[in-house]
Amino acid sequence: MRSARRSHVCRVAFLIAGAVTLAGCAAVGLGTTAPPVAPTSMQTLEYYPFQVKGYQNSYPHKTILVLLPTDARDLAAEGVTDTAPLNGNPEIGVMLDQTGAVSQRLYSTPLGPILQKAIARSAGEAGLSFGTSADTAYQKGAKNPNAYVLECKVTRLWVKKVRGADGQYGPVFRTVAEVTLEVTIYKSPFSVPFWTGTSKAVYYDPPVGSFGLGPEDEAGIYEDPGQVLSVAMTRAVAGIFERQDLHTLMIEDDIRPR
Repeated sequence: MRSARRSHVCRVAFLIAGAVTLAGCAAVGLGTTAPPVAPTSMQTLEYYPFQVKGYQNSYPHKTILVLLPTDARDLAAEGVTDTAPLNGNPEIGVMLDQTGAVSQRLYSTPLGPILQKAIARSAGEAGLSFGTSADTAYQKGAKNPNAYVLECKVTRLWVKKVRGADGQYGPVFRTVAEVTLEVTIYKSPFSVPFWTGTSKAVYYDPPVGSFGLGPEDEAGIYEDPGQVLSVAMTRAVAGIFERQDLHTLMIEDDIRPR
């Protein structure tokens, strides 16, 4: 009797195991098994005051209103998938492993307020008095107490950190960050732009050819990809007021008879 009972239990266990195996195979065959999702990381993106030098206090002491920049990036052009925001936070880059696969996705808080604060800070360094507005577009024809109104679109802001072959001191990482800003400055209440321009910045960490060492021995300056992107953003923002044509135009506008 015991032998028959054990035989029955074994047959039931075998049938259950077979059913589980078939179900697993069916799930794979139907494509319902999702690939592993790359982990995510929130990065801090910030403006580094006075990192770019040479234009400080060179502008006339006039007021400029900095509107809220818009995120006009084409993330599909970055060659990665799943670029949707994470809980409302935009993707700003990726980390890649030695095979080139995405090992981590990088996110930031919304870009508009970050860039607005950065541009306003840079305008202050230039010698302008600044204010900010929640508006994203210049209201043509509307009276404005500020001498100038700055409108901005960010068309590129992306960082990529890649793990290369291990060097004699361990893993070697290379990071590149790129930022492109399209800027239009108006004089109220005129509808024709006072100035338009594009400011770009690319930053490599470690810098190309740094320290005269070979690529396997060079070490990055920054630990987090967000810091590398912050350098590129700082340079792109400061690049607005570094433009000689804008500087000349505002100086001439300041001394023009009224």
